[in-house]
Amino acid sequence: MSQAVPSREVARRVFAREFNDASYTFKESDDERAPVYLLLPTGERANRVFLVGTLTEKEDVGEDNEYWRGRIVDPTGTFFVYAGQYQPEAASALRDLEPPAYVAIVGKPRTYETDDGGVNVSVRPESITTVDAATRDRWVIETATRTLERIEAFDDEANEYARMVDEQYDLDVASYREAAVSALQSLDETDELEAEA
Repeated sequence: MSQAVPSREVARRVFAREFNDASYTFKESDDERAPVYLLLPTGERANRVFLVGTLTEKEDVGEDNEYWRGRIVDPTGTFFVYAGQYQPEAASALRDLEPPAYVAIVGKPRTYETDDGGVNVSVRPESITTVDAATRDRWVIETATRTLERIEAFDDEANEYARMVDEQYDLDVASYREAAVSALQSLDETDELEAEA
């Protein structure tokens, strides 16, 4: 059972700040079962994402059936996750969790257009697990590293996703470097708070 299915896409580590700026989705083939990718502004495609943060609130926003919305905060911003009858494990995890709690989530990005023509991005969770502060801190460090690596490779002419970003978005890639660096700095501050307590 521990063998991962080869067709499963790798879950990308991404900060909320970058994730929420992403609005463009695409497929790499015409096959209707082909994965749908979200184009990350640092020049990478994501069919699945891996995030860790603090669940600050949850709400059952469903009308006829349970449909849970969770708000997860990382050092750069907020992710929204939605889980209902088609994500039973994730929905029951949200039902049972008491905010605030550190959670690790693997899920698929979902985009929808708002009435004013904007695009909102959320996560449809495949799994939600409670974690400790050390796991959250490790995620911040690893996600900052991945983000900086993507920015480093952005100007490589062979980076087709970075070229796609240039076409689809009008965003400053350097701002994600600042977000990654300030996320790392926030870890030092948290440790100081805990030391004082």
